[in-house]
Amino acid sequence: MQVWDPRIEMMPRDELLRLQYRLLKTLVYRLYSFSEFYRRRMKDVGVHPDDIRVLEDVQKLPFMYKHDLRDNYPDTIFTASREELVRYHVSSGTTGKPTVVGYTPNDLKNWTESIARSLTACGLGRGDVIQVSYGYGLFTGGLGLHYGAERIGATVLPTSVGNTERQIELMQDLHVTAIACTPSYLLHIGEVAEKMGISIRDDTDLQRGILGAEPWSDEMRKRIQDWLGIRAYDIYGTSEISGPMFTECAEQNGIHIWGDIALTEIIDPDTGESLAPGEKGELTMTVLQKEALPMIRYRIGDITTVDDDVCACGRSHPRIMRIMGRVDDMLIIRGINVFPSQIEHALLEIPEVGRHFQIIVDRKGVLDAMLVRVEVAAEAFSDKISDLMSIRKLVEHRLKTVLNIGVDVELVEPGTLPRFEGKSKKVIDRREL
Repeated sequence: MQVWDPRIEMMPRDELLRLQYRLLKTLVYRLYSFSEFYRRRMKDVGVHPDDIRVLEDVQKLPFMYKHDLRDNYPDTIFTASREELVRYHVSSGTTGKPTVVGYTPNDLKNWTESIARSLTACGLGRGDVIQVSYGYGLFTGGLGLHYGAERIGATVLPTSVGNTERQIELMQDLHVTAIACTPSYLLHIGEVAEKMGISIRDDTDLQRGILGAEPWSDEMRKRIQDWLGIRAYDIYGTSEISGPMFTECAEQNGIHIWGDIALTEIIDPDTGESLAPGEKGELTMTVLQKEALPMIRYRIGDITTVDDDVCACGRSHPRIMRIMGRVDDMLIIRGINVFPSQIEHALLEIPEVGRHFQIIVDRKGVLDAMLVRVEVAAEAFSDKISDLMSIRKLVEHRLKTVLNIGVDVELVEPGTLPRFEGKSKKVIDRREL
């Protein structure tokens, strides 16, 4: 087993908790003293740094939300001067202003260190060639993985997204052993490769995929691994906390959140109350060493659970389980909560359907209606109406069992639904139009 920093990653649990408390205490005092935003927030809820006496007292501190970043656009919330900054990243502004994140040299150092630990935990290191097919530029994915991969001594192929046939050619010619991209784009690469007469499994040296930036299920992982012949690892991060920072280890049983970098909580999304390990709720993070844009109890919006037990790999840091969806992505259909990840999981358990689907939500009169368009697997596709009707009934029954509501299903030919080079867009909600 490879470990980047055994002293930190294998730190005894009680020692890790003491370290987290010291870092939290230092952070709170610094922000109360030097950040007008945080000092006002703390005063509004009646908390002073002296009130933080144990690690659990983090629950006394106010939450931070994405709209706080937009309301303070571009940088009035920063706690580092422009002279101290060495980089900006900017998230997409699909609703209102985008969010701007600044970085000091120490921020970049800690980000790189986090990814170095994570890539090492996935079995990568010197001698690997890592193709980074996340977007470069304002998006954090490409550059984050790039510097982390170089830190562990790997060779980086910075392909970014797009020009897929060229990417496949380079993957072969440069003997790429790992790729970092979205699950959707890796599926697209696999399909394009097959059209080129190339098998990722048999005709390349690809062994590992570092996949994230969108929710994906264990069933999707199984399909990717079986089809492409690689090990697929989940990676997690958001632009607000730095970018992609945390991955699974070789056990593939939860994403290690390095406790010296971030303090995690799972809260009830409705009440804000902290939940116990194993309970499903909204992920909240406090970034403990960020200089330019510190985050205390940042409500990320992702739904997951946390496991505080020491991993079978020996690392003592907490793990978050697979992201089940987002608070704001949850669809409410006739009073029932539905996450796209539930639909993906159900569909991929059915061998007769392909790897791509689309959800269309509309309103018929006063009632919500949901249509799931799903590609039939190439080997199961038939011109016989009776065969297709049988598959459609199977899919409808499976979805009703999982979701507790009936949905309409439309089967389409393989290759019909849109493919995406970045994050996939699986949901079209026409109720909002």
